[in-house]
Amino acid sequence: MWNFYGKEEKGKMKSCTISLHSIDDVKNFVNLVAKCDYDVDITSGRYIVDAKSIMGIFSLDLKQPITVEIHSEDCEDLLNELKEFAE
Repeated sequence: MWNFYGKEEKGKMKSCTISLHSIDDVKNFVNLVAKCDYDVDITSGRYIVDAKSIMGIFSLDLKQPITVEIHSEDCEDLLNELKEFAE
């Protein structure tokens, strides 16, 4: 991850790959990440959106797997909850 000054910050981000197959999956995913007090982004191809934005998620191609980028070192609870969306 690059900070504002262009230096790489190692060890401060974790990621996983998930799939969201239905509207209910998207709603459940947003409800999970909305509880987090740290930033969570999702990446699909060259697009990056805020994972807490349901409109942002629906702007992506959900037929493809998406990468969740969690900007916290202390996120094991969220990673465990995201297993239900694993491919």
